[in-house]
Amino acid sequence: MAQTTLTKLLDRSSDLRPSSSKWPLALSLRGLLGAAGAAWWYKQTYGLPKSLRIRDAASTDPGLLQKGTTFERYETPSGHVYPRIRTFYLEHSKANKLPQDIPLLVFMHGLGGSAAQFSALLTSLVNVAPCLAIDLPGCGRSDFEPNDDEAYTTLAFAELLYCAIDRYRKKDVNQKVILIGHSMGCTITTLLASSTSPLAHLCEDHISGVVAICPRSHPLTDKQLLQIQRLNWIWTPLFNLIRLVDRRGGVTSASVLRVVGKDADYETRKLQLRFNQQSKSAVFQKILRGLYLQEQKTKENGEESLLGKRIWSGLKVPLFLTAAENDTLQMPASSDQQQDEEVAPDQLGSAPPQTIDQANGSQVVKEESSTTKHSFVLKSEIFPAPSSHSLIYTTRDVRVLSSLIEAFLARHVDERLGQDWQLRHMTTSGKWDVKNYKKWQAIQPCSPPIAGIFRAMKTMREQDDVHSPREFVKRYGWQNVPGGATMVLDISHDTPVYNSQTLDDAGVEYHKFPTVSKQPPTEDEVEQFIDIVNQLRASPKIAGASDKVKPTIAVHCHYGFNRTGFFLVCYLIEKEGWKVEDALAEFAEKRAPGIKHDFFVNELFRRYAMKMERRGTIVG
Repeated sequence: MAQTTLTKLLDRSSDLRPSSSKWPLALSLRGLLGAAGAAWWYKQTYGLPKSLRIRDAASTDPGLLQKGTTFERYETPSGHVYPRIRTFYLEHSKANKLPQDIPLLVFMHGLGGSAAQFSALLTSLVNVAPCLAIDLPGCGRSDFEPNDDEAYTTLAFAELLYCAIDRYRKKDVNQKVILIGHSMGCTITTLLASSTSPLAHLCEDHISGVVAICPRSHPLTDKQLLQIQRLNWIWTPLFNLIRLVDRRGGVTSASVLRVVGKDADYETRKLQLRFNQQSKSAVFQKILRGLYLQEQKTKENGEESLLGKRIWSGLKVPLFLTAAENDTLQMPASSDQQQDEEVAPDQLGSAPPQTIDQANGSQVVKEESSTTKHSFVLKSEIFPAPSSHSLIYTTRDVRVLSSLIEAFLARHVDERLGQDWQLRHMTTSGKWDVKNYKKWQAIQPCSPPIAGIFRAMKTMREQDDVHSPREFVKRYGWQNVPGGATMVLDISHDTPVYNSQTLDDAGVEYHKFPTVSKQPPTEDEVEQFIDIVNQLRASPKIAGASDKVKPTIAVHCHYGFNRTGFFLVCYLIEKEGWKVEDALAEFAEKRAPGIKHDFFVNELFRRYAMKMERRGTIVG
């Protein structure tokens, strides 16, 4: 319904450009629309539940990205100057123990997106390689500058990404680069990787692999170009109002379901609503205008579009293509199908490259290799329904996606990107790298069930006789003991010093949620932890268990006392209704001596035991 309304508005959008005789009426209309938009914004900001209200990108930025974020000025080879671009760069946590030329993973988001959308994927991949990502101008936390339309074409964005790569790539060791794009981000990355791109000269020789997630491979149709032109005729406040109408219903709105699909879980829909709220209409229009200008220019020059076969056919590096069967923006299509979808107000449609085929709605894996000047490998994967365009941040999908990417990169790009290789490389005299090894040995490996939900434990060591993944499964796994662990949630920030695949192979799921040590988790981190645990508990392994004693979730930081205890106590208070004192006592009884840092305990009491009125500070 909302989509139909949008289409009608677009078809009549030319009437919204006032002639000189209609200026008084137009100004009145603009005033009414502005007031309506302001009222709706107020409702979205203050009238919704706290978790669904509009919050800016900085306040919701994941902790992992905050840690590695700087704001950089870039000037591209074409002369465009971007004065303040959010740049995320994080070295491998064991960089000093690994070869310095391990490839750099570079992430590029799509239209209406930001680097924050890669948070769940980065959580895993920062453990295998250094990672780099940027927010395009006006997106996420980057400033909306410059104003020149030519600075918002996909070619201009590709040059911007090249500048970031050039600044952070270790040239002294000839470090290679692997590009990972989502949706329109795939178009940007392939412009750097393809031998048939006008930008091939910039860094094609340094690129050793490409991962394209929900990519677009077809040129825009005449109908789509016309819609883009009409979108840019619309006065931005009016476009804001159209998008607000499209978001009517919040997590069940057409705006959200168009991207994540009607079968998406609540947390994914909530996350998508946040991304839609944070995507600015003026930026969306500017990027579409840049795309339109670029397509018109290639047509005028008699050249083939940069969005299709011209560029994809020039990729001669290992290529991993992923799509989703239930991509509501555009379903996976075979090469002989013509694409003719409408432009949605929160994101441009995407289509998998023409090398991806769909067969009976099931997963398709197709690998091809041939000898060229590069070793060329193609792997494609279609995630079955209900997977959608939100592959990179849907909990049930991103874990599988991460595993597939890691396996592809280790097998076809560089074996050093495999955790197995890295763990073997870091082995010294049969001992894995664990700080304060003797202290670690003296600590109880794993607690009994806490509130029937959790187990608290210390991190494992791959080659330990008592607390390795193999021994953990035997001693505490859900198949072997009542109330055993069916999942491990690793909240440490570092790369684990054990092979998590061993757990997965034994039927114990491994999940990662990196947090910083020595400081109490923030309220936003606690909210994210609770969301993760809720999703894990809703899985068939736990919710569907018929035993009176349910399987548990084992949580660990390094030793399993302070951060682990803080998160578990917060969960018991917020989701299970425990009092602060009772939750602390339960944790201390099962994981003696409990939370060790007094300031962690004090913070728990501050947050939950007393509701203090906030007052201004008086300076005398």
